[in-house]
Amino acid sequence: MMGHTHALTGAIAWLGVAPGLAALPLLTETSKFMETGVMVNALNPAEFVAGAIICAGAAMLPDLDHPSATIAQTFGPVTWGLSKAVSWLAGGHRNATHSLVFAAAMGFGAHYLAGAYPIGRDILVVLLIGLALRAIGIGIPGKKFASAMLNVGMTAGLFVVFRSDGVGYAWLGLAVAIGCLTHVVGDCCTEKGCPVLWPMRQKWLLPWKIGIKTGRAFEQKFLAPVLSVIVLGLLYLRLVPQ
Repeated sequence: MMGHTHALTGAIAWLGVAPGLAALPLLTETSKFMETGVMVNALNPAEFVAGAIICAGAAMLPDLDHPSATIAQTFGPVTWGLSKAVSWLAGGHRNATHSLVFAAAMGFGAHYLAGAYPIGRDILVVLLIGLALRAIGIGIPGKKFASAMLNVGMTAGLFVVFRSDGVGYAWLGLAVAIGCLTHVVGDCCTEKGCPVLWPMRQKWLLPWKIGIKTGRAFEQKFLAPVLSVIVLGLLYLRLVPQ
């Protein structure tokens, strides 16, 4: 699947499960208490939005094994170099990063950073915001450097807004794991499938064998608009008092 499809499904996944996070104290109270000194067992509106963006960005992480992908150009040579390294470690495109092992490892790693290393956490959050913005098309066609600078500016702006709105990140690990898992499920809908149980190399396709062909008219002209409407609808339900 294309980047925008992965990002949109990641946002949908977060907005679908986020209301239930209020029932998990360790994912809400810890970060709020550390940053505000007040125990609050709920996600605030800013966290719904931040989580949706971060989960959308995390849904792009598996494709960092593809240096030629547009997503690898998000922050210019920084993400390109990271993509080259990930590709080498993963054994090429659609190998180790497209698996349950990778999703779990990224989730646990992000959770650890969120609790133990605030600087590392902030770097990861910035990266994921940037990946999400790039995936949904933020940029200037044909202008790689200008697109990277625009992304940097918007990413920094969102990061500052989230900090000022009291966003806690105890839920970061879960958002990252959900995003990565959503990517794997999405690619299992395509004709090539994914090695879900890596290091086993067998490629898995979902039982109904949708066989979506990446980048074709169905994905661009039908699936992407439908997913966009779903994201907006879920945001409305989560943020507007009923």
